[in-house]
Amino acid sequence: MSARSAPAPVRRCGWVSDDPLYQRYHDTEWGVPSHDDTHLFEMLILEGAQAGLSWITILRKRDGYREAFEGFDAARVARFTPARVERLMGNPGIVRNRAKIEGAILTARAVLAITEREGSLATYLWRFAGGRPRANRWASYRDAPARTAESDALSRALKADGCKFVGSTICYAFMQAVGMVNDHETGCFRHREVARLGK
Repeated sequence: MSARSAPAPVRRCGWVSDDPLYQRYHDTEWGVPSHDDTHLFEMLILEGAQAGLSWITILRKRDGYREAFEGFDAARVARFTPARVERLMGNPGIVRNRAKIEGAILTARAVLAITEREGSLATYLWRFAGGRPRANRWASYRDAPARTAESDALSRALKADGCKFVGSTICYAFMQAVGMVNDHETGCFRHREVARLGK
């Protein structure tokens, strides 16, 4: 009897480590087109929180963020007081950076204004992708840009509306995360799956 051949290893994007949390995020969420306002607000805050840190650090604190920021309910976060900021500064479940915490509150207030004006956060954000995901074909994640004309435009608009920690590089990472662009490597098993979701 011949020995059974081992199943072929799953091929993922080169930036994914062997950390199960990282793999789960890559395999189920990263690059999936999102039109859910709560999720989009969450990712805006988390991408901003990542500035200067690794994404795995933020993923490990994500549950802490969800608890500390009221499930990323923008209306609730917008009402956070200076006393609440002080409590958050003592919360080890999040990145304890005053500028980022206060920035998240200002972003929440901006998001409420955007939603009232535009009808939804999704409507506003997806305009910068032309309403549908951009399908890229990178052989390596290193080929993907750190910023684009679209992320520059999104950054300028978000800043003008009062959002914080929304530089163009952060905005491009956000666009990748929420599926405004499909930047899975062409050899990654998720590239084709995510491309189908954008049609």
